[in-house]
Amino acid sequence: MPETGVEPAEVPAGLRRAAPPRLPEIAEPDLVRHITELSTRTFGIDTGFYPLGSCTMKYNPRVNERAAALAGFRDLHPHQDPEGAQGALELMWRLERMLAEVVGLDAVTLQPAAGSQGELTGLTLMRAYFDDRGEDRTEIVVPDTAHGTNPASVAMAGYALVGVKTDPRGNIDVDDLRGKVGPQTAGLMLTNPSTLGLFEERITEIADIFHGAGALLYYDGANLNAVCGISRPGDMGFDVVHFNLHKTFSQPHGGGGPGGGPVAVRGMLEPFLPVPRIVRGDDGLSYDWDEPKTIGKVRGFAGPFGVFVRSYAFMRMWGPALRHMSEVAVLNANYVLARLKDAYDLPVDRLCMHEFVVSARTLRREHGVTALDVAKRLMDYGFHPPTIYFPLIVSEALMIEPTETEALETLDAFCDAMLAIAHEAAEDPQQLKDAPHTRPVRRLDEAEAAKRLTVRYLFEDHPTSE
Repeated sequence: MPETGVEPAEVPAGLRRAAPPRLPEIAEPDLVRHITELSTRTFGIDTGFYPLGSCTMKYNPRVNERAAALAGFRDLHPHQDPEGAQGALELMWRLERMLAEVVGLDAVTLQPAAGSQGELTGLTLMRAYFDDRGEDRTEIVVPDTAHGTNPASVAMAGYALVGVKTDPRGNIDVDDLRGKVGPQTAGLMLTNPSTLGLFEERITEIADIFHGAGALLYYDGANLNAVCGISRPGDMGFDVVHFNLHKTFSQPHGGGGPGGGPVAVRGMLEPFLPVPRIVRGDDGLSYDWDEPKTIGKVRGFAGPFGVFVRSYAFMRMWGPALRHMSEVAVLNANYVLARLKDAYDLPVDRLCMHEFVVSARTLRREHGVTALDVAKRLMDYGFHPPTIYFPLIVSEALMIEPTETEALETLDAFCDAMLAIAHEAAEDPQQLKDAPHTRPVRRLDEAEAAKRLTVRYLFEDHPTSE
């Protein structure tokens, strides 16, 4: 037995190697060069345009990273006493108030670590509110254009999901909605602008329907980048809002993090917010755990602090001009839409907000070319593909979001590539079906990949899936 007194771990028989690993005997420079070359195959916002609709994959200014790397922030321990973390608490306290002002609500919790956790937190707050009032409300209304996390969050929060249709102009079908709201309704989950990239034209009427039934409105903040400084969810009638700090306020997100999903609420929901709350007293800032109606903690500590620093730096950089950020995002999206709408189908012929949806259904009908083929071919032109096949109500959907951080030259190059691909679909459709042609890996068997989550199997037995 080892000196530690701990038995060595027993490797299961099925995981033991049949032979020693084939480790190369090479010099350090060769190894470093190999790893560096592999790193160039990773696509990110620092290497190219990333037009993922509804993801807001915009550039993260390096000054944000400089701020997050300041020693007082970088080296702060989560268990640090509040007396020794006044700078961090001050930043969070100010960020809460800035976020509340952006959406026009009264109080904010920074705890949720992602938009999906923000959704669950917001719905849990709604449940606590109705339980405190002695009301048994069991349903949440969700439109058919909703993000996939919305129905999942509704189920996790213990509510029944009630779907509502979209009308021909891309709005919620208010006639369909009216018959689905009553004393059993806890609220509505809505993204505005929607995942079609369109602003709800009857949002105040929708708010009146729900508030008239005693229900609440939840705002999915995934598309907040379109309206900052222009319109506020609280003024539209929403009672709960979650933010995606990693989208709207510039984080290097993707691949699992980092992210932040703070939640803002109207005053009547504030007593139920997670603890601890950051409060200012005569002796400075501290944590307040004495909230008898709180839903408790939803995450360890106070939240993803590095994300807060980046978001705070980003918002202070824009200052009162934050509206301009959203205006440019909307301008860029409408510019790209104007260039593409004649080559691709347009499900709803309206001005978009910060993103839009076109369809490849005509390309599929006439040439057998799908949205997936377009996306794969776009990689050969050096662009990350947009979101495809979402929202689900649009067949062969391509959902594109340029953000405000891209230059006109980049947008034109992307549009030129999309137009060239539409031309290729008519002239040489097989070229699209075989794409990508220039990437290290061609088309994998995606159905098999979903069934057998073994990367080694895919690459050893199906190196290109040609």
